[in-house]
Amino acid sequence: MPYCPDLLSSTRRLTREVHIGALGLGAQHPIRIQSMITADTRDTPACVAEILALAEAGCEIVRITAQTKSYAANLQHIARELRAAGCQVPLVADIHFKPDAAMEAAKWVEKIRVNPGNYADKKKFVIRDYDDAQYCGELARIRADFAPLVRRCKALGRAMRIGTNHGSLSDRIMNRYGDTPLGMVESALEFARIARDDDYHQLVFSMKASNPKVMIEAYRLLVARLAAQGPDWNYPIHLGVTEAGDGEDGRIKSAIGIGSLLADGIGDTIRVSLTEDSIHELPVARALVRGCGVPPQAVVAASRAHSSPPPSPPTRPLTEDAAASHIAWEPVIDSAAAFTPSYDPFCYERRRSAVVTVMGHQLGADRTVRVFTTQDRWNALAHKITALGDFKPEIVFEQAAVRELDPRDEAAIAALNAQATPQLISVADGTEMAVIPAFRLLAARTAPHHPILLKDTLSPQPARLATADPALSLEATITASCHLGALLCDGIGDAILVRSEPAPGRSLRLAYNLLQAAGSRIFKTDYVACPSCGRTLFNLQHTTQKIRAATGHLKGVRIAVMGCIVNGPGEMADADFGYVGGAPGKINLYVGKTAVQFNIPEADAVTRLTDLIREHGKWVEAPPEAAALQPH
Repeated sequence: MPYCPDLLSSTRRLTREVHIGALGLGAQHPIRIQSMITADTRDTPACVAEILALAEAGCEIVRITAQTKSYAANLQHIARELRAAGCQVPLVADIHFKPDAAMEAAKWVEKIRVNPGNYADKKKFVIRDYDDAQYCGELARIRADFAPLVRRCKALGRAMRIGTNHGSLSDRIMNRYGDTPLGMVESALEFARIARDDDYHQLVFSMKASNPKVMIEAYRLLVARLAAQGPDWNYPIHLGVTEAGDGEDGRIKSAIGIGSLLADGIGDTIRVSLTEDSIHELPVARALVRGCGVPPQAVVAASRAHSSPPPSPPTRPLTEDAAASHIAWEPVIDSAAAFTPSYDPFCYERRRSAVVTVMGHQLGADRTVRVFTTQDRWNALAHKITALGDFKPEIVFEQAAVRELDPRDEAAIAALNAQATPQLISVADGTEMAVIPAFRLLAARTAPHHPILLKDTLSPQPARLATADPALSLEATITASCHLGALLCDGIGDAILVRSEPAPGRSLRLAYNLLQAAGSRIFKTDYVACPSCGRTLFNLQHTTQKIRAATGHLKGVRIAVMGCIVNGPGEMADADFGYVGGAPGKINLYVGKTAVQFNIPEADAVTRLTDLIREHGKWVEAPPEAAALQPH
């Protein structure tokens, strides 16, 4: 079963309506934008001031951490002062580890977010085989912890987000399903079944990960599984890339993950998680909704609460294997159908084209994804090309003999497919299709030995000098990241051409940073950095910049910077090294997901981190200062 009704057009997924206080979510409502405050939950004036500022800037839902029952109790005062100030923005209590904090918070806020990986489980990275009886016993224990919260939320009219994080899956889930999207989905469904047993349906789901590929696959699988459960499992979806980081990198990574799903009609509320002041998340979220979202469908709300999803193309049945990492999806297309996807949307695999050589660079198959530019942009950079090192444009579009096609042109496609020699192909400019569907159709209808050049826009702008308007630059970043990132994460594309950003230098930087964020080409240090929140034990923004300054030259090394332990060890599973707040002013250092040094004074921690990198043979000395156009 597919995860959306039509991969060639955006149709917003049909969901029931959920109420967060007076705010409607899903159904015919617009995509809601939310954020999270960073103030200490015990500091009522600071929390209220930050929420008021977010609301004034257009934030529609605000989340507040509630570490313990005593923190949660102060939500009463925050809510009271906020409403007295005339602000009706719904509040969400963010809960990890503490069921008693959730029970207290439900008295005062409109929504509770629970993480099924740690609500009733402690993560110890224990390897254990559960037989069916033992597993059922664990589920009974979870029910005993979780059902009281469900009943309280139902009685008080509270909504709930069941928010799975890739980095904090329980040992029980990890041992049965592995560190997989399927494990993420099953973790959430276990909690949803408990809620539904009490006839509680004010539910929202999320599947967050710091890796956009994992995040996209998990959300797709979730939506497919919800549809397979039945028509009344049509719950709204919250989208987010967790630990996206800061600056352009954080914006690109968020746009790839969130934008890819919005473009397929998935998502009813979003949060862009940046390692910056929360107020800076909102313009990015708005740009994402504008650039990748779908307008709400004009459907009567009352008819949607228990309506079936829109009809889907005919498919073979889902085949499920509890030990597998994904659900097999095999579309059946009749003779009249126009599109057979070339990829499995639940499991990443790069399209296997043949290798071609263009301007001295190999591309296709498993070769490096190459960066193209246009002749006018090449000319604009010509005086500094030699100084750009590894980060210069590699191939000029006009010199590459790219065969451009309209993927709907059957005669042109047939002629190409009759050609045994591999040919670099792309969608023709001016083709009246959206970018993502156009390249999906091209990949599906052409013989796989032809490599594909991706374009971020089919309506190019000529190169021009950099503009000082940051809004235009943000729009270009969102456009390129959403379009190219979605396709790269589908396994489509052997080279990319960025033209939505008209400034030659910035378009080049954007292309390389986009490939890095999509995991398609690693050329610099990769950072996983969580956003600030009330749990943070050090200044994340300042510390992240210090770590970047010390380690930014370590090509291919992945470093996680975590403000607390909530998602630290799990989310760092793919990182080489981790810098995690262990206590106020104290830092724990990790290698992978294993803590190796504890309670290091914060003033010494960055130096100790670089020493640790040296000890593990990952350190090289920084080269001379890079050129100004080097991606960052």
